[in-house]
Amino acid sequence: MKKLFLIIGAPGSGKTTDAELIAKQIDKVTHYSTGDMLRAEVASGSKLGLEIDSYISKGLIVPIKIAIETIVNAIKNAPTPIIIIDGYPRSMEQLNALDEYLNEDSSLELCNVIEVFVSEETAKDRVLGRARGADDNTEVFDNRMKIYTEPLADIQDFYRAKNILHVINGEGTIQEIVYEMEDFIKSKI
Repeated sequence: MKKLFLIIGAPGSGKTTDAELIAKQIDKVTHYSTGDMLRAEVASGSKLGLEIDSYISKGLIVPIKIAIETIVNAIKNAPTPIIIIDGYPRSMEQLNALDEYLNEDSSLELCNVIEVFVSEETAKDRVLGRARGADDNTEVFDNRMKIYTEPLADIQDFYRAKNILHVINGEGTIQEIVYEMEDFIKSKI
């Protein structure tokens, strides 16, 4: 049985960096970032990539069908028994679609959802400071933050009710955050 960990957090919370470092430190872990997977598809220039770009260039959520297809393919093709996916779910629709998939597939267990919490000010400073792509500007950040925060309480409540939500303070150093997250993940596998 494969074990799945989801990492959620605001844009700029460090969730992708944290997950990448953990995957390098624990042999049995494969990390996928929904954002990176979607950006790679955009970079490929495919028809699907152009469709994805029409959403992410405006800071909008990619339609559920595209996101679930991307995630399910990643999970099925993961070379390790433990998978970390960051940046998902970002809406109750995405959460429900994944939950439905998990209920139908007994070969995968959702172990925990880890929320990397940072203040909006910290998130904005990080995103605008990194300027990784065309979507890293104030207008797009504000839209991404709004899209992230609107369903957040419902997402937290859903996973808290299942007793699988774990919140980590993302304001510390990368080393502190990764150590805490890695320790937590190891305690669950």
